[in-house]
Amino acid sequence: MGQKINPLGFRLGTTQNHHSFWFAQPKNYSEGLQEDKKIRNCIKNYIQKNRKKGSNRKIESDSSSEVITHIEIQKEIDTTHVIIHIGFPNLLKKKGAIEELEKDLQKEVNSVNQRLNIAIEKVKEPYRQPNILAEYIAFQLKNRVSFRKAMKKAIELTKKTDIKGVKIQIAGRLAGKEIARAECIKKGGLPLQTIRAKIDYCCYPIRTIYGVLGVKIWIFVEEE
Repeated sequence: MGQKINPLGFRLGTTQNHHSFWFAQPKNYSEGLQEDKKIRNCIKNYIQKNRKKGSNRKIESDSSSEVITHIEIQKEIDTTHVIIHIGFPNLLKKKGAIEELEKDLQKEVNSVNQRLNIAIEKVKEPYRQPNILAEYIAFQLKNRVSFRKAMKKAIELTKKTDIKGVKIQIAGRLAGKEIARAECIKKGGLPLQTIRAKIDYCCYPIRTIYGVLGVKIWIFVEEE
């Protein structure tokens, strides 16, 4: 069963926590859920839009900079707290970036009287996060690097962290082949069937000239 469902949802409430913390009446629940989605999409679009402006950075930093691992939303009576967990918050530390982002987010909040409080938290070990590794692989593939070389390089980046296992899978028209296939590389243990095992997971699409490739990354962090 652990290999047929989302590893994060499978462990929700045990080793995985919710990313939204708020209460609403049943008739207003869907409205609050859509508001959360608009806030997250607005933040991601803002970062992607501003990343394209800085094209003269180093390849190593540009491949995984400003990658959001997750966004926490906490709603109170008159305040909405948005905590952005990001790998390398260089862009959001620029002068006026937070104020500009607040103006964009205020348009997505349903209540006019609701205040916004944005906080930025830097991830301690960036290459321990599957989203950052997926962004790194996407950057390599878009620069015509071999998918096997990109996968192995991503595995090497995890050696600096204290994870117990990692698995990377890429599916699609690899290397421009006519028939789509899936390639996988794994290192260490990965007990997907164990609920007490904390596993981070992400599914990331990559658009190439041959079509869309799908990247899935599992990271076995620890076992409680």
